[in-house]
Amino acid sequence: MSVLDRASILAARDAIAPHVVATPLVWCEALGVHLKLELLQRTGSFKVRGAFHRLLHLTAGERAAGIVAVSAGNHAAAVALAGRELGVDVLVLMPKGASTAKVALTRSFGATVDLESDGAAVAFSRMAAISAATGRVIVHPYDDPLVIAGAASVGLEIAESAPDADVVVVPLGGGGLSSGIASALAAVGHPARVVAVDARATSSLAASLAAGAPVRGPGQPTFADALAAPIVGEHPLAIARALGILPISLDEDQLLDGFRAAYRLAKVACEVGGSAAVGALVAGLVRAERPVCVVSGGNIAADVAARYLQGSG
Repeated sequence: MSVLDRASILAARDAIAPHVVATPLVWCEALGVHLKLELLQRTGSFKVRGAFHRLLHLTAGERAAGIVAVSAGNHAAAVALAGRELGVDVLVLMPKGASTAKVALTRSFGATVDLESDGAAVAFSRMAAISAATGRVIVHPYDDPLVIAGAASVGLEIAESAPDADVVVVPLGGGGLSSGIASALAAVGHPARVVAVDARATSSLAASLAAGAPVRGPGQPTFADALAAPIVGEHPLAIARALGILPISLDEDQLLDGFRAAYRLAKVACEVGGSAAVGALVAGLVRAERPVCVVSGGNIAADVAARYLQGSG
């Protein structure tokens, strides 16, 4: 796909406006960075932006058929909420061992949760089979232009709140958020470069950029479950290549360092994956005078957060 144009991004923002909130951009003196607190979004992450935008484009027949999605948790909760508010039946495939807090949140919005998949790759394969057998519409967590356009509204808000930012640092799973933000910044002529931060255990973007096509990541376990997409999306990859998104990968210690810094210095109760941008900053991997770090993902169980803060995985 080509980079999203300004008209489509603005239209997406207007369409989802009744269903989402404009999240705050706050200055953290201790870290020397502005934080875009997308974890304060409905359901705790940016995912509702893309979920609502995609479901708003369903035809009457597609609404009647229902949707199917795959998610480690945040996209699951987002499509569940969107489905409840728009009257669409939602089935979500979450991998075995998914966060109990995220499963409970998804179910609280009325979605059916399937926990029979051994990992994300298996879940994606099963999703395609279920869609073919039942007619349910696939709502992909990141490899869908409508989902990316919804996520791009985060970039519009950053452009408006931080016109002098020189770098925007974004957590990366499959690439929907980073490609959406980069598209929005480019569409409105904002000069900031986008840096996408993933988990080395599952990293796919750097290898995919080098290969010129999506390359499956290592698929290793990570504390950052929200970043554990098996492979970068084709649409996000095309945008990343076109707009020069810079990939950075963090090891597990660096991810936990970012999580602890977000809690202790910024007082932000986020997930490990949600604080990946902060982790890159703390590790000294981002060089910028006026950076913005996107923090997205506030769906972590209190006991798990406490364990990570105390230094154990």
